[in-house]
Amino acid sequence: MEPRVIDLAKLGKNDIDRVGGKNASLGEMISHLAGAGVSVPGGFATTAQAFRDFLEQSGLNARIQNALQNLNVDDVQTLIKTGAQIRQWIIETPLTAELEQDVRTAFATLSEGNPDVAVAVRSSATAEDLPDASFAGQQETFLNIRGIDNVLIAIKEVFASLFNDRAIAYRVHQGYAHQGVALSAGIQRMVRSETGAAGVMFTLDTESGFRDVVFITAAYGLGETVVQGAVNPDEFYVSKPLLENGKHAIVRRNLGSKHQKMIYGDSGVTGHSTVIVDVDKADRQKFALNDQELVELSKQALIIEKHYGSPMDIEWAKDGDDGKLYIVQARPETVKSRQNVGTMERYLLKQKGTVLCEGRSIGQRIGSGKVRIINSIKEMDILQPGDVLVSDMTDPDWEPVMKRASAIITNRGGRTCHAAIIARELGVPAIVGCGNATEVLVDGTEVTASCAEGDTGYIYEGALDFEVQKNSIDSMPPLAFKIMMNVGNPDRAFDFAQIPNQGVGLARLEFIINRMIGVHPKALINIDSLPRETRAAVLARTAGYATPVEFFVEKLVEGISTLAVSFAGKPVIVRMSDFKSNEYANLIGGKLYEPEEENPMLGFRGASRYVSDNFRDCFELECRALKKVRDEMGLTNVEIMIPFVRTVGEAARVIELLAQNGLVRGENGLRVIMMCELPTNALLADKFLEHFDGFSIGSNDLTQLTLGLDRDSGIVSHLFDERDDAVKALLSMAISACRKANKYIGICGQGPSDHPDLALWLMEQGIDSVSLNPDSVLDTWFFLAQNQ
Repeated sequence: MEPRVIDLAKLGKNDIDRVGGKNASLGEMISHLAGAGVSVPGGFATTAQAFRDFLEQSGLNARIQNALQNLNVDDVQTLIKTGAQIRQWIIETPLTAELEQDVRTAFATLSEGNPDVAVAVRSSATAEDLPDASFAGQQETFLNIRGIDNVLIAIKEVFASLFNDRAIAYRVHQGYAHQGVALSAGIQRMVRSETGAAGVMFTLDTESGFRDVVFITAAYGLGETVVQGAVNPDEFYVSKPLLENGKHAIVRRNLGSKHQKMIYGDSGVTGHSTVIVDVDKADRQKFALNDQELVELSKQALIIEKHYGSPMDIEWAKDGDDGKLYIVQARPETVKSRQNVGTMERYLLKQKGTVLCEGRSIGQRIGSGKVRIINSIKEMDILQPGDVLVSDMTDPDWEPVMKRASAIITNRGGRTCHAAIIARELGVPAIVGCGNATEVLVDGTEVTASCAEGDTGYIYEGALDFEVQKNSIDSMPPLAFKIMMNVGNPDRAFDFAQIPNQGVGLARLEFIINRMIGVHPKALINIDSLPRETRAAVLARTAGYATPVEFFVEKLVEGISTLAVSFAGKPVIVRMSDFKSNEYANLIGGKLYEPEEENPMLGFRGASRYVSDNFRDCFELECRALKKVRDEMGLTNVEIMIPFVRTVGEAARVIELLAQNGLVRGENGLRVIMMCELPTNALLADKFLEHFDGFSIGSNDLTQLTLGLDRDSGIVSHLFDERDDAVKALLSMAISACRKANKYIGICGQGPSDHPDLALWLMEQGIDSVSLNPDSVLDTWFFLAQNQ
C-alpha cells in the first residue's frame, strides 16, 4: 500500500507522481548530491495518494469537480468566488486520522526532541516543475511553522492552495485537467536566513537564455520577499567556464535597494509566523553575499544542473547562525531553455520619447497601451486587452488577467520573482522595481514600455513606433571577410552574442564608464578633497565596494568581462576611454577637473589624455581593470584599442605607458590596435603600424576631418558621407598599408552599418573585418552574400 508520508531522503526525481515536482527534486538532491557538495535541509513529504484519500471524504472531490466543470476562468469575479468556496470546503474538512498520525510520527523524528523546531511547509503539485510548464508560485508556502498542531493546520492550507484562483486559471490555460493534479505537502527544516540572506538563482540568463552564466539574486531575510517580488534584490552573474577553470568568475554585480526583509514572527501559526521589517540603511548599501559565497552557490548550482541535464531554477538560503549556504528548492527552467534558437526575434524601438520612469526589464519585448493602475485583484475587470498593467507589485494570483496586458509595470520586485517568471512565460514585457511607477504614471494615458534596451526597462510617454524583426539564423551564407559587432552596452552582451558574429570589433570603455560608473575618475581618486555635496553623491554611487577607486576598477572589470565571456573564443577589441572634455564634465565631479574648450571634438581626448601628466592616473585605473580581466580572469580574447592618436611620437609613448602598467604588447597574446580616424593615420600608416598590431578605421571622425565639417552641424550634415572619394582614398591607403605589413585591418565606424554598399566596397578592398551595429548585422550580411 502507498505510504501517506515519506522521508525526503527516500525520494528521487522519478517520484513526481507520488510527491510532486518540488518534493521529488528535494529528495533527489538529498539522496544523490549531498556527497557532491549540495546542502539541502532534511524533512518529509505527504503523498499524492494521501491527498486524494483526503479529498474523497464526504464527497468533497465530487463537489470540487462539479464547481469547476463549467467555470469560465476569464470571468475574474466568478473565479474568485468559486476558488474561495472550494478552499473553504477543504479547510473545514478534517485530515484523515491515518494521515494525521503519520505526520505526527514523522514530525517527532524530524524535531529530534525539540517540539518547537521551525519548519517550512511547502506545496508540491504532481504537475508542477515539468519541462513544459513552470507552475511557478501557484500554490502556497508557509515559513517558520512551529509545533505539530500548527504543522497540521499548514498542511491543510497547502492542500487548499491547489485551488487558488491563479492555480485554477493556470491549469486551464496550460491545458491540464484539474482532477489530474494532486498535492503533496513538504515539511522541511527551516534555514535561519532571517539572520542571513536568501534568493533565487538560474543556471542561465533569464532574459537572453545565455547558458554560460549563473544568475543569482539575493536579499536579507527569508527568501519569500525575493520570490514574491516584494523587494529589489542584489543581482550577480557568475561565469561558468571561469568558475570551472578556477579563475575569478564574478562578471556582474548590481546593488539592489533591499528596503525590507521577512523574519520570524512571535507565533509559529500560519498567517502570523513571519513579519516584514525595514533593513538598516548601512546593510542596504552592502551586497547581501560576498565573493566567496557567490562562488560556493554557483558551484552548487553547476552540480545540480549537470545532474539534471538541463538549466535550473533554484532557491537558496544562507543560515545567519551557522553561516552555511543551503538549497531549498530546484526545478527545471521552463521558458528560455525551450526557445527556438534557430529563429531570432528582435524588438526595435523606432522612436524615442520622454522617459517617465525606469526599472529592471523582464523579457526583451516592447508593449504600449493605456495605463491602468491596479491596486488589488478586485479591480482586475478594469484592465482591458492591450492595456498596460501598473501596480505596486504583481502577484501570481493575477495570472488570469496578466495575459491581457500589453506590458506590466511594478514599483517593487526583481527579475527572478514568481510574477516575472509568469510574465516571461506569457510573453508579456514587464518592468519591475521602478519604485514610483504608480505615482508618476497617470491612469488612462498612453505609454510605451521597452524591455529591448538592456537590463534597464524604460517607460516612455506616448505610444511610440516599434517593429519586430524575425530572422532565421540556422544557415548564414559565408562571406569573404569577418562580420563583427560594435557593442557598447554590457547589458545587451548576452543577447547580442547570439546574433551570428565573429567577435566584437569595438567595445567603447566610455559607454561602460557613463552607464555603470557615472563618476569622473578624478573625483574617485580625490574623494577626500571633494566638496561635501559632491562627495556624498560619489559615496552613494559607490556603495557596496571597498573604496571609490575600487568601485571604478571593478565596474570596468565587470563591464569588460561580461563582453569577453559573452563572446568567448572570439576577439573583443576594447577601446580605451575617448570622452571629450564636455562629456567628461557631465559625469559626477567632472566640472571640477575638465577644461572648457571651444571645440572639444578636436581637443583634449584620446591618446593625448593618456600621456598627459594630469590624466595619467586615470588611465592607469583603466589599465588595472584590463590587466585583471586578462591576467586574473584569463580572458585573453580581450584586445586593446587606442583612439585618436595624433602623432607617431604619441603612439610610442602610449605603448610604453601600457607596458609600465603591465599590458605589454605581444605578452600573453596581447594585441594593441590603433584607431585609424585622422587623415595623418592613413598618410603615415606604415610609421604608426610600427607601434601597433593593426588598424581599426573610425569612419565617422575620418570623414569629418577629411571633409572639414562638423558631423553634428545640421547646416552641413548633408555633406557628410563616408563614401566620398577623398575618404575612400584614405581608407584604401590604410587597408593597403596593413595588408603590406601583414597586420589586422578592420572598420568599426558607422559607415558600413548605414551603407551596405560601402561594406561591399570594403570587402572588395580586402579588409579583414567590418564591425557593425547589432541591429544591422543580419541585413548587411544577407546583402553582402547576395552581391559578393
